[in-house]
Amino acid sequence: MTSSGSEPTTGAHGILPPAGVEVDPADVPDGHAPAKRRRLVDLTPLRASPAFARLWVGSTISGIGAQMTIVAVGLQLYDMTASTMAVALVGGIALLPMIVAGLWGGMLADAFDRRRVLLVSSTVGWASVLGLVALSAWDAALVAEGERALVWPFYVLTTLNAVASTISGATRSAVTPRILPAHLISRATALGGIAIGIMLTTGPALAGVLVATVGLPITFAIDAVLFTAGFLGILGLPKLPPLGEVAKPGLESLRDGMRFLRHAPNIRMSFAVDIIAMSLGRPFALLPAVGAVVIGGGPVTVGVLTAAAAVGTLLASLFSGPVAHVHRHGVAVARSIMVYGGCSALFGAVLLGMQLGLGGEVGASFDEVSWPALALGALALAGMGASDEISAIFRSTMLLTAAPDDMRGRTQGIFTVVVAGGPRIGDLYAGAAASLVALWCPPLVGGLLIVALIAVVTRAQRTFLAYDARTPTP
Repeated sequence: MTSSGSEPTTGAHGILPPAGVEVDPADVPDGHAPAKRRRLVDLTPLRASPAFARLWVGSTISGIGAQMTIVAVGLQLYDMTASTMAVALVGGIALLPMIVAGLWGGMLADAFDRRRVLLVSSTVGWASVLGLVALSAWDAALVAEGERALVWPFYVLTTLNAVASTISGATRSAVTPRILPAHLISRATALGGIAIGIMLTTGPALAGVLVATVGLPITFAIDAVLFTAGFLGILGLPKLPPLGEVAKPGLESLRDGMRFLRHAPNIRMSFAVDIIAMSLGRPFALLPAVGAVVIGGGPVTVGVLTAAAAVGTLLASLFSGPVAHVHRHGVAVARSIMVYGGCSALFGAVLLGMQLGLGGEVGASFDEVSWPALALGALALAGMGASDEISAIFRSTMLLTAAPDDMRGRTQGIFTVVVAGGPRIGDLYAGAAASLVALWCPPLVGGLLIVALIAVVTRAQRTFLAYDARTPTP
């Protein structure tokens, strides 16, 4: 996309665009007339910056293991407690520490070398995974004696892992504009979506198969091995010290960030719409129970449904070429989140039909699964993954281009809190609503509420719908 204030220039052959028309440099090869618009993802960021390429590859590989662990922790706790609420509490307990970590991590990214912050936070995250390996192995040994391990250490280690991941996430996002030119940010964000799609497709599917075949301890151990790839990507980064005046981490630095947000309505709205979507449209804490008693199929169904959302994310990213030509980012975000809500409601309708007995008898074995329900549920979750990724591409690009570098760490910290904290609220909502009403209630009612609330709040904040990426304003 054309950066703010840029003007079309005469190409090598003296060809100028029509008066008043802005042309994306990516659309003008060697000064010729604009080329046919790209449909598939643009790989230019990987070629333009070897540091970005190494970070992207390392993060993708380690992220596969991280997604395996997220699914495995849910299966571990459901196996130990047979409680959906116990699974949902993984996110609920970690919520407040993650909020603090996001805010503090953002300040660290603005005050210190971002490469060093990534190394320290990743080391802590790796240590927490090694702890989960030991705990799961301990539980497996106790099962043979007719006992079970304590539940609370799993909550402690998953919270520690969430804190480390939150700091790493905020810092990694703030790194991108330092190692890539501004006009490649949206392309880099789309590549990030491909990485997430690969993680969420491969990780949960592997977790479901591995848990069912080799058990939980080995599943956690494989994550610990894959985690090391993330270090290789970080070590390949150049030193990234702060630019300009250094804001010492502390209350005053946080206040500076909050003062900036008070005068940044578009960034604030990008946070608000994501909180709405993630708080009301997160069915993943329900999946262990869905696989056991609603759709059937047990852990394999959990892996398939989780991976379906990732397939949607991956497909949206693979066909993300047109994002460089979309300038009304606020409109794109609003519409994609409303589609997300509709897909959530569809998933809830599938569960409602099954709980009304429309799909026949099911069981925890994969040969007792309801294939029509599994197919429809996977389709709904794929739609959620695709629409969420489209929203994420534009929201992330808005944040990275509209915020100045000396605020990017703090704004990314808040953004990471929203992205990571919203789903935790969503897990609590899903667990509570499922316990009080039924498993179909959280996605069906939540999805309909998402559509209604997004329509209301975006109309109330007109500057968000009018946001133009060619003149990014916070």
